[in-house]
Amino acid sequence: MSTSTQPEPRLKRSLGLVGLTLFGVTYMTVITVFTTYGIVNQTTDGHLPAAYVVAVVTMLFTAASYGAMVRRYPVAGSAYTYTQQSFGGAAGFLTGWVMLLDYLFIPMINFMLIGIYLNTQFPTIPVWAFTLAALLLVLLFNILGINLVNKVNFAIIALSVLLVVIFMVLAFKHALGGNADVSLIEPFTFGEGGIGAVASGAAILALSFLGFDAVSTLSEEAKRPRKDIPRAIVLSTLVGGLFFILVSWAGAVAYQPDWAALTDPEIEAAGVTVMNNIGGEAFTAFFVAVYVVGAFGSGMTGQVSVSRILYAMGRDGMLPKPLSRLHRRFGTPIIAAIVVSVFALSSLFLSLETVAFMISFGALAAFAMVNLSVIRTYLFPKGGRREPLSARTVLAHGVAPLIGFGLTIWLWTSLQPATWLVGGIWLLVGVAIIALVTGGFKRPVPMMDFSEGDPTTEQIDALGEEYPLEGTR
Repeated sequence: MSTSTQPEPRLKRSLGLVGLTLFGVTYMTVITVFTTYGIVNQTTDGHLPAAYVVAVVTMLFTAASYGAMVRRYPVAGSAYTYTQQSFGGAAGFLTGWVMLLDYLFIPMINFMLIGIYLNTQFPTIPVWAFTLAALLLVLLFNILGINLVNKVNFAIIALSVLLVVIFMVLAFKHALGGNADVSLIEPFTFGEGGIGAVASGAAILALSFLGFDAVSTLSEEAKRPRKDIPRAIVLSTLVGGLFFILVSWAGAVAYQPDWAALTDPEIEAAGVTVMNNIGGEAFTAFFVAVYVVGAFGSGMTGQVSVSRILYAMGRDGMLPKPLSRLHRRFGTPIIAAIVVSVFALSSLFLSLETVAFMISFGALAAFAMVNLSVIRTYLFPKGGRREPLSARTVLAHGVAPLIGFGLTIWLWTSLQPATWLVGGIWLLVGVAIIALVTGGFKRPVPMMDFSEGDPTTEQIDALGEEYPLEGTR
């Protein structure tokens, strides 16, 4: 009598460079400019393009650091894994825990925006109804698998680019027709608020660039993670950043209201006001339709990413083990996806501004630790260096990430004090979890074991799924 056992389900390697880059750009979504359009314009007094320039420069340094770390550790977990392997299990978990703020809130903010913008076109239907419908549909797509998400991304990118092109043509036509008071250069200056106001705006805009960070969570689903993930990270940042700057600039030169005088509902749905001013009701309806599709894509890819991070933490034993359970047919982390959806239900009663600030708090904290991880891993590796440092290594893995760290901390400290209060409480909860898991800090924090050396390129690229991921120490 013979018995046979089915192999354990694993994440499937199916994404190439184009798919990974599209995933990152879709996560950011080129029309995410209108996610915080009113909030950041109010903070910077209409200097949104200047805030985006500051954010792009900061993010490019951090994107390079993510690329360096993913070459060393091409597995799921993102900043959680990188900090864990560089500074130990406790630092890794706390980084991942704070990072969960931005990942858990990203799907939520998209569900909220879908409700807010659809309500402007169908005011008789409450915001919460649209929000709940989007939440349930995204959960279904996430369970069905990454290949379906990847196919949907192509359609979303095409629609978003079409909207951006039409918007920019109408915006500059409107401006050149003498209907705008703002010059072409003025939106890129600091204005009366100075560099401090622009930095505060740039700090909020950190949530716009979470796409390149999200790409790193797909390391176990990429065909060539060591080669394609770093490239996709930088490409996503460049493409997304360019679109953000162009779209915000077009909006600034075409329409510049008194942001301080607008009410909260007008600030949250500022994109509708801008579109209606330069394109009329028909174009506004088209904008809302495409924006909702883009928000759906961002929410979908956002939930894909955070479910992978919960999967990695559950696999390592820092969160309940059921989070690491994969669907036997689709190979997706089904329990983690459901948990994210349940958490997202809080979008039915939170404000858009609160969610935006919390996303930025978690994102910037993770970005700072990834920059430090590059310095620790490449310049001061565990066990000491085996070869002398070269000038290129010092510049690429020392100076560049240090600049990225400094810029990130500058933006992080520019967030509102209330954000720090909530973020500090969240961090204390993470410390309590560590105490619980380690029996009062008596045992080491569980972490992935790379003690026998980093996985080789051949293991990752050729064998892929054969690399053992379940071991902890």
